[in-house]
Amino acid sequence: MTRARKNLIDLASTSYYHLIARCVRRAYLCGDDKYTGKNFDHRREWLVERIKFLSSIFAIEIAAYAIMSNHYHLVVNVNKQQALDWTDEEVIERWYQLYNSHAMVDRYVNGEQLGEGDLAFFSEIIAKWRERLYDISWFMKNLNEYIAREANKEDNCTGKYWEGRYKSQALLDETAVLRCMAYVDLNPIRANIADRLEESNFTSIQARLAHLKSCTNKDTVKTNPPVKHEDSFQKNQPSQLKPFGGSNIKHSIPFALRDYIELLEWSGRLIAPGKAGCIKQTTPKVLDSLNIEQVHWLESIQRFMHQYSNFAGSKQRLKQQAAMNDVKWYKGAG
Repeated sequence: MTRARKNLIDLASTSYYHLIARCVRRAYLCGDDKYTGKNFDHRREWLVERIKFLSSIFAIEIAAYAIMSNHYHLVVNVNKQQALDWTDEEVIERWYQLYNSHAMVDRYVNGEQLGEGDLAFFSEIIAKWRERLYDISWFMKNLNEYIAREANKEDNCTGKYWEGRYKSQALLDETAVLRCMAYVDLNPIRANIADRLEESNFTSIQARLAHLKSCTNKDTVKTNPPVKHEDSFQKNQPSQLKPFGGSNIKHSIPFALRDYIELLEWSGRLIAPGKAGCIKQTTPKVLDSLNIEQVHWLESIQRFMHQYSNFAGSKQRLKQQAAMNDVKWYKGAG
């Protein structure tokens, strides 16, 4: 049974969400369509650029993404407090990048003195826009509608492009965030269309590694003595993605980037059949720190979508969330 979105997205419980959207029927987001012989790889660029653009407007940060042939995955963090801290002028500037101007708001922007009634109406408008600018549904609306219009224009057709409304999973704890991000970033390796993280096209891990390599090379040339490699991992991160930082750094993903890359490389060698390279016998540092067993980790990054439904987390967190929503249980707790 379809559940109301308000029952699936609860910022009081978590700010992290896994979002998935899939094309309808055989509509291709990217890649080669064997039925028509057409290649749609350029649509990946549309999606990545649109995601970056929207994240610069909304108070929604991108932790991970993977653009596949007929669907895509996002892991986002909603920064509600950031939106609440914006001035009215900042809200207007951001909203106007997406939608046409509003006559009442234009009067305020142009310095016109508003009466008490008009000022109250203006405040209502700004409050509504501010709320929408940290609303996942409005983010996804602006993402999916844009891609659908562009694809239909290119295909010279009309009609439905996406299979249905986007799917969401609330990530209730740090372990769920880590598992889901790894599940998303390892999509191309799991699907046998890439052998290495650097070759996992249109994923956030590829973007992070490319940016890290570029910045590390620059630091090595420009600094004397060169920047320590360990420091470059934390400092050199792409601005369009939510940064890794560890538990002691505010407003960051609560893990070190170096540990995350090590974890993905180790996991990729285990889940990819015939993958070349030596597999370390030691457990990655981040799994030890979170007390996650290897077998449970590998199962979760291959079957994350099947292990959980709309909520993902430890059994305790799932039971707590179920009790809060007045339901008996959530998938993954049993």
